[in-house]
Amino acid sequence: MMAVAFSSKQPIQKEWAIEAHGLVKLFGTNRAVDGVDLAVPSGIVYGFLGPNGAGKTTTIRMLSTLLVPDEGHARIMGYDLVEEAEQVRSRISLTGQYASLDEDLSGAENLTMIARLMGYPRRQAKERAYELLSAFGLEEAAARQIKNYSGGMRRRVDIAASIVVAPELLFLDEPTTGLDPRSRNQVWEIVRALVHNGTTVMLTTQYLEEADQLADRIAVIDQGKVIAEGTSGELKASVGSGKLLVRLMDPNTRPAAKALLADRLGTDILLPSDPAVLQALVSDPEQVADALKELAQANIPVTEFSLGQPSLDEVFLTLTGRPVEGSGGETEEEGTK
Repeated sequence: MMAVAFSSKQPIQKEWAIEAHGLVKLFGTNRAVDGVDLAVPSGIVYGFLGPNGAGKTTTIRMLSTLLVPDEGHARIMGYDLVEEAEQVRSRISLTGQYASLDEDLSGAENLTMIARLMGYPRRQAKERAYELLSAFGLEEAAARQIKNYSGGMRRRVDIAASIVVAPELLFLDEPTTGLDPRSRNQVWEIVRALVHNGTTVMLTTQYLEEADQLADRIAVIDQGKVIAEGTSGELKASVGSGKLLVRLMDPNTRPAAKALLADRLGTDILLPSDPAVLQALVSDPEQVADALKELAQANIPVTEFSLGQPSLDEVFLTLTGRPVEGSGGETEEEGTK
C-alpha cells in the first residue's frame, strides 16, 4: 500500500458519514434528483453509479454544499447540510472530474499554495507539499510545471491537493477517467490508503471494474432516484445467482437454442456479437443442467458452457436498461439536455 501522508488533524469517527432523506433538485420543471435517500457508513469507499444524466453529479454537488436541495434534508459527518454548511465544508473535500491546478506552477508550488490557503505557515506549507509529493511518488517532478505532467501525475497531484488537511469525507468524481491502467492502479492505491487512514470516500466512476475493486457498498441511481443499493455481491445476486454462457457447435441453431433456453430457464436470453454464443442470467442454477440436457435431446450440440457470477456491468445493464456510457460528465442542468 502506498504510504499516504496525513496531517496531524485526523478525522473523528462517526457512525454515518452521510445520511440523506428525500433529496430533490429541480432545474426548471426537470427533477434532476428526485427523492434520493442515502446512508453511508464512515470509513468505507461508497460507490455511486449511474448513467450520464442520472443525477450523480448533482447529488454530489448538493452533498458537498455547492447546491442547495429544493426538498429533503441531509447530515454530513453529523452536521446539517444546510443549517451547518460551514461545519460540513470544514470536514469534506471534493475532487472533480478534471484537475483543478494552475498549469504554470510546479507540483510543489501548487500544493504549497493550497497549504498556505488552508492556514499553514510558510515553512510548514512547503514541508507539507513535499511530504505529499513524496507519498504520491512525485518527488522527481516536484519542480516541473503541471502542464508538463502526464494525465496520471496530474490526477495524483489533484488528489494530493484534496488531502493537504485530511478530510473526514472525500468526494471523488470519476477520478480515473482517461487514465492508462498503470495510472488507474496508482489512484486505486491512494484511495485504499485514504480509507485505511480514516477518510470516508464517496466515489463516482464510469468504470464498473473500479467500483467492484474499491467500493464496500454501491448505490445505483437512475432518472434521479436510487434504484438499488448494497455490496457488489448483493447487487449481483439481485439480478440472478449465476451467469450462463453457452457456445454452440453450429451458429445456425442459435434461434432454436434461444427459444428452448428461454422456455426452460424462464429468463431473457442475450445474444452477444459472436453468432455461436448465448448468455443468460439465471436465478436457479439447478435448472441449467436440465436445460443443457434438453439442448442435446433437441440435436443442438454444445461445445462449451460455463456458469459464473454476473459482472457488475451486467447488473448495471439489468437495473438501468442501459450500458455504462463513456466519459463526459454531467452538467448541473443534467436532465435538461
